[in-house]
Amino acid sequence: PHANVRIDRSCTDATMPLTRLSKNRKKRGSVSAGHGRIGKHRKHPGGRGNAGGQHHMRTLFDQFHPGYFGKVGMRQFHRTKARYHCPMINVEMLWSTLPEGTVAPAGQAPVVDVTQHGFFKVGGKGLVAKPMVVKAKLFTAVAEKKIKAAGGACILV
Repeated sequence: PHANVRIDRSCTDATMPLTRLSKNRKKRGSVSAGHGRIGKHRKHPGGRGNAGGQHHMRTLFDQFHPGYFGKVGMRQFHRTKARYHCPMINVEMLWSTLPEGTVAPAGQAPVVDVTQHGFFKVGGKGLVAKPMVVKAKLFTAVAEKKIKAAGGACILV
């Protein structure tokens, strides 16, 4: 091109794919572009998505997704979340719920009421280093064992 001729690049975009790199370039001129003359490349011959899972795609669903169809368990009408609300804290976190610098009188263990901190249940993860009296609605068996082994007590609220 001449030195004073400008090339208009306004229509080219960095996100547009280069035509010469498209997979279809080598198939130009061939009638069916690699999809066969008889079967023809149609839109969605087997249905869209998971269509036919219980019909013509059954072997695939049975093999790779067993239990995909059907129901399990019993229905519960008017299930309220409040009935199953049970926040849990582990024994390793009990000491941190006490205010800093808490010192129990000699011969007495500090009292930890986990319900005041929004927890209902005490789990058994971690270690209990010092004796303490723990108040909660529920204790796991491991938590109760660890608290009592450290010289503490479990009180159901």
